[in-house]
Amino acid sequence: MTLNQIIDRLFSCGIENADDEARMLAAHVTHLDTSVLRLLPDTPLPDPDGRLEALVARREAREPLQYLLGTWGFWRQEYEVSPDCLIPRPDTETLVDYAVRHLPKGARVLDLCTGSGCIAISLLCERPDLTGVAVELYEDTLAVARRNAARNGVTDERLTLLQGDVLRGDFLEGLGTFDAILSNPPYIPTATVATLAPELAFEPQAALDGGEDGLVFYRRMLQDDYRAALRENGVFAFEIGYDQGAALRALAGGCDCEILRDLGGCDRVAIIRAAHILE
Repeated sequence: MTLNQIIDRLFSCGIENADDEARMLAAHVTHLDTSVLRLLPDTPLPDPDGRLEALVARREAREPLQYLLGTWGFWRQEYEVSPDCLIPRPDTETLVDYAVRHLPKGARVLDLCTGSGCIAISLLCERPDLTGVAVELYEDTLAVARRNAARNGVTDERLTLLQGDVLRGDFLEGLGTFDAILSNPPYIPTATVATLAPELAFEPQAALDGGEDGLVFYRRMLQDDYRAALRENGVFAFEIGYDQGAALRALAGGCDCEILRDLGGCDRVAIIRAAHILE
């Protein structure tokens, strides 16, 4: 099988970025640099155990490239990814960027629905002065986050990984207070989940489905127990859907709610300031 044959197969099943994906899959198996592979488009690639063929077939079935590779880059770090966690996406870097630039020195953060841990871990890698707690419901997902913290040198002393149900919030007792509560929660309306790209069917549905209107987690995280967990002048910083800015402003009531846009110009992060919430 040649690189051009892989490209043709991926393109034929509707993968727009077939050229780059074919090179990444081939490099993953053959250990040839992608720049070298560009020079060998019609040279048969070594595949003695059929692993490359198997990966191409799985990608043709629209299994996400990130799961096939097993790791994926986010911010300045590399993360283990598996079907136990949502794949880290560039849109989420908007939230990390805000936190890196605006949290006070020595801040303590709470990351809800942490998944792979990419938000908390990248933030603590970038800001060695910060500490935090990251919460995830599912033990298998939490195990991925633990491995990612170790992979990226974030110690237990700086990041506590905790199993808990964000919709219940009973884990808050005894945790103390935080300068920021961050989250990329499930925010896709239930009826919309089934209409998403085929790759999304391989990702954990619980990490996507935000209830009938997509706002279930935001409503819960803006209730009194979470508000009380914020220090004076603390902030909520939530990733949101591209069309949810107005809805978050409404949920925030008369509070100071700033909507940040991603690089594509879409609503992506809601910043809600606790000083106004607690008045």
